[in-house]
Amino acid sequence: MPATSADRLVEHVARLGEEHPPIPLDAVDLTVRDPLAFEARFGHVLDYMARVELEVDRNVLELTTMLPDPPEVDVFFYRDVWQPQEIQHGRILDALQVRLGRQPADADLDSIGTKLKVLGALAHLGPFQDVCRMLYYVTGMATERSAVLAYNLLHDGVREMGETAIAETVIAPIKRQEPGHYAFYQLSARGLWAELAPWQRFLVRLMRRLSFSPVGANNPEQLADFGDVMRTLHIDEDSDFTAQIARVEMELLWARDKGLPVPPYVTRAFTEALELARARAAA
Repeated sequence: MPATSADRLVEHVARLGEEHPPIPLDAVDLTVRDPLAFEARFGHVLDYMARVELEVDRNVLELTTMLPDPPEVDVFFYRDVWQPQEIQHGRILDALQVRLGRQPADADLDSIGTKLKVLGALAHLGPFQDVCRMLYYVTGMATERSAVLAYNLLHDGVREMGETAIAETVIAPIKRQEPGHYAFYQLSARGLWAELAPWQRFLVRLMRRLSFSPVGANNPEQLADFGDVMRTLHIDEDSDFTAQIARVEMELLWARDKGLPVPPYVTRAFTEALELARARAAA
């Protein structure tokens, strides 16, 4: 029998786990040639990325709340592959920033908001759970695409500083694991979107528009922190960063809105992050 899309998705997740096991801490070289300069330029970037990666523990709690009866492949992915990989990313980046004399990342590992609990209660109704699943997939796409692009830019900047050990044994191995996560979300999103009824698609569009925020930015201070990361990595209003992270989301959710390169809520959120960062720096 020919393989189904579900079979291919399971094979993809299994291959991710086999080919990209969690990176052990003793496999990286945290040697920094110029700690003061490196910390001044990238310390806050490391802190933000470490926090986001470590908070996957909370993200898994959120998923188990929001998706009471998820497909087995989703659980296989986030419990057995994604979480172990991402936790190690966070631990490595956190160890690096501590080596630079910074405080460990202040990660929120267990809080679940009221809105998410309400979604979880509604998701016991199968058709509504499919809406939540679609939100999970499009959020995952944006998150992982942001990570891929940010790690690529960070890798370039670290190499530019001559910090070869960090670039090649820390950033490069981490950034190699992110595209596989993005592929999982993209394949899942394309498959589920084709199955949704018009009213489910309407809800996905509405809830995505209301809930979108850059990865790891859950309040104005964190949004300003994200803006600082954007500024350090030279991501501004003129870059195509937002277009790249929202390309598939735009194609699926907003294909009817021809001529829009990026959903307005995405542009608005990233612009706000930059404005908050600039205002904080000016103050």
